[in-house]
Amino acid sequence: MDVAKLEKQLNITFNDHALVRLAFTHSSYVNEHRNEVFSDNERLEYLGDAVLELAVSQYLYRNNANMPEGEMTKLRAAIVCEPSLNNFARDLEFGEHLLLGKGEEQTGGRERPAILADAFEAFLGALYLDRGFDIILKFMDKFVFPKIDTGAFSHAMDYKSQLQELVQQYRNSTVEYNIVEEKGPSHDKEFVSEVVIKGKVSGRGIGRTKKEAEQRAAKHALDSFNK
Repeated sequence: MDVAKLEKQLNITFNDHALVRLAFTHSSYVNEHRNEVFSDNERLEYLGDAVLELAVSQYLYRNNANMPEGEMTKLRAAIVCEPSLNNFARDLEFGEHLLLGKGEEQTGGRERPAILADAFEAFLGALYLDRGFDIILKFMDKFVFPKIDTGAFSHAMDYKSQLQELVQQYRNSTVEYNIVEEKGPSHDKEFVSEVVIKGKVSGRGIGRTKKEAEQRAAKHALDSFNK
């Protein structure tokens, strides 16, 4: 793999290129190179899983003052699950850096969600060993945490209930949601929702369904209250 290309792509300089290479080495590649000294990325994946959970847990704790433990746990689970990690890896074009066996290559291994998700965790493990936890947080700040802020995982959360509880506790008022705009053709619509508290628009959200738009509007309002 071309580590220099990855460094440029991520704007990160690695001290140990062999460690980064290991993060992208699939077991199928090792199996086809038994005469050479290669290891696969499974141990780094194990470490990266723990690093990822800690980074996400810290972020959720610090940025969601009114979110109870159970809701943080659900949101974290949505962020660190295989489909999400696969999406992160695809966004970063990690597939092109994978070292795969010929059989795995020919059967679409570079696009396989499980392989990409594992590589993402292994990369985090390598980055942690190479540069420490602070660089992990900088990486996550750039490539992962913004997706949380824009509501990419709102499907896993009930922000409307959180907002309702908060408003009743502190403002003794009701919460209303209005769909103020519908955009796009019938097969690919987007809905824009506003949440109104005491006659004032407190949040706005866009979603593929009305419910998703309302959830994102509720999250926007919650974020405003937290700030």
